[in-house]
Amino acid sequence: MRSLRLVSILAVGAVSASAIPATKVSLPYDGFKVFRVKTHAHASEVQKKLSNITFEQWNHDVNSHIDIVLAPDQLVAFEELGLESDTMHQDLGASIAAESAHSSLWRRQAGDPAWFDSYHDYQDHIKYLQSLHDLFPGNSEIISSGYSYENRSLNGIHLWGAGGPGKPAVLYHGTVHAREWISTALVTGYNAGDNDTRSVLDKYDFYIIPVVNPDGFVYTQTTQRLWRKNRQPGPNGSTCYGRDINRNWEFAWDANPQGASTNPCSQTYKGEQPSDSPENKGLDKLVRQLRDGPGIKLYIDWHSYGQYILSPFGYKETLYAPELGKWTKAAQMVSDAIRDSSSDLTTFTFGPSGATLYPTTGAAPDHVYSIGRAEFSYTIELRDIGKYGFVLPPELIRPTVEEQWAGQKVLWSLLDEVFFDGEGPA
Repeated sequence: MRSLRLVSILAVGAVSASAIPATKVSLPYDGFKVFRVKTHAHASEVQKKLSNITFEQWNHDVNSHIDIVLAPDQLVAFEELGLESDTMHQDLGASIAAESAHSSLWRRQAGDPAWFDSYHDYQDHIKYLQSLHDLFPGNSEIISSGYSYENRSLNGIHLWGAGGPGKPAVLYHGTVHAREWISTALVTGYNAGDNDTRSVLDKYDFYIIPVVNPDGFVYTQTTQRLWRKNRQPGPNGSTCYGRDINRNWEFAWDANPQGASTNPCSQTYKGEQPSDSPENKGLDKLVRQLRDGPGIKLYIDWHSYGQYILSPFGYKETLYAPELGKWTKAAQMVSDAIRDSSSDLTTFTFGPSGATLYPTTGAAPDHVYSIGRAEFSYTIELRDIGKYGFVLPPELIRPTVEEQWAGQKVLWSLLDEVFFDGEGPA
C-alpha cells in the first residue's frame, strides 16, 4: 500500500479567473454596497426602519446586527434612516471581481499548494478529485451521491487506509449553499510519514463530497454570484427557482414554522415535501447506506460565514441531545486549536445550533444524527465574522484551510474519547 497523508480536509473555495470573466458575475453588483447594521438587541425596531427600503439580507441571526446589500438607488434612503452601521463592501461588484483576479498556477496536480491561492471553477474540482484518486488508486475511489436537477453528478471521493475499506465513516458535505465558495470542503495530501493522518485513515473511511449543490454553484460562477439554493423550479404557479437543500432533509422538516420558509421565493424555501430535491434524495441515500453498513462516526456540513461549530438540535432551541456534553467539549477543543494555529487568533463560537444561532428545520446535522445515527454531527460555519461575509478575498483561503486542518486533526483524535459519564450536558 502506498502511504498517504490524509488529505488535509481543507475548506477551500472554487472559481478561477481564467474560467470566469470577472465582469460576468460582478456586473449585477457594480456600485452595490454591503453594510453591517447594528441592532443592539433591538432587531425589531431596526427591521421596521429597514422595511422602508429595498435590500438583500445576508444573515439570519439578527440579535446584534443585520448584514444587508444595497443597490445604488437605495443608498440615500438608507443614510436617511440614521442607523449605526459598518461598511463590509464599499463596492460589492469590485469585491466579486477581485475574487477572480488571481490566476491560479495549479496544474491539476493534487500536491500543488498553488491550489489554495485562488478560487477554481466547478470542473477544476472534478478534475482535482480524479487527480487524488490517480495518486492513490489502491486507497480511494471516485463516488457519486446521485444527481442534481440539471443532471450533474454529486461527485466525491472515498478514502481509506490500511486493511482496506469498510471502517466507520467520516462524512463531509461542502457547498450546500451555492454562494459559500469557501465551504467547498476538499482534500489535498499524500506524502509518507505523517503518523496522525495515517492513523486516522487506518481507523476511519472518509467520504468527501465537496459540491453537493453543483447547479447552484455553477450558477454563482456564470450568472448570479450570491445565489444560495439549488436550481430546481418552484411548484406550479411559482416563477421562483430553488430549494434550500439544508431545509429539505426529512428529520424535523415541518417541526417549527420559524425554521424554514414555505415561500418558494425565500432563500430558505424548504420544498413541498421532505427530500423533494434530487440532490437531497441522493445525499440521504448515502447517509442511510453508511448507517446500515459501517456506521457514521463523524459528519460535518461545511458552510460560511460566521465562525461557528454547531451541533444538534437546530429545530428547537430548548431541546438538547444526550451527547451534547461530549459534542460541546470536542467543539471547544477544536475551537482552541483553530485559535492557537491562526496568526490572527480566529475565534469560533460553539454550541447547539438552535440555541446558539437560530432555528433550522430539515437541516443536515439533525437528520444525520437522528436518522443516520452519526456519533458526532456538526455544522461548521467558516470565516469570517462580518468583514467580508460571503465574498472572502482569495488571500484568506490559505489561512482558512490551515486553521481548519489544525482543528480537524484535534477532532479526529477525540472521536474515540469518553468525555463524560451519564446523560445530558456535562
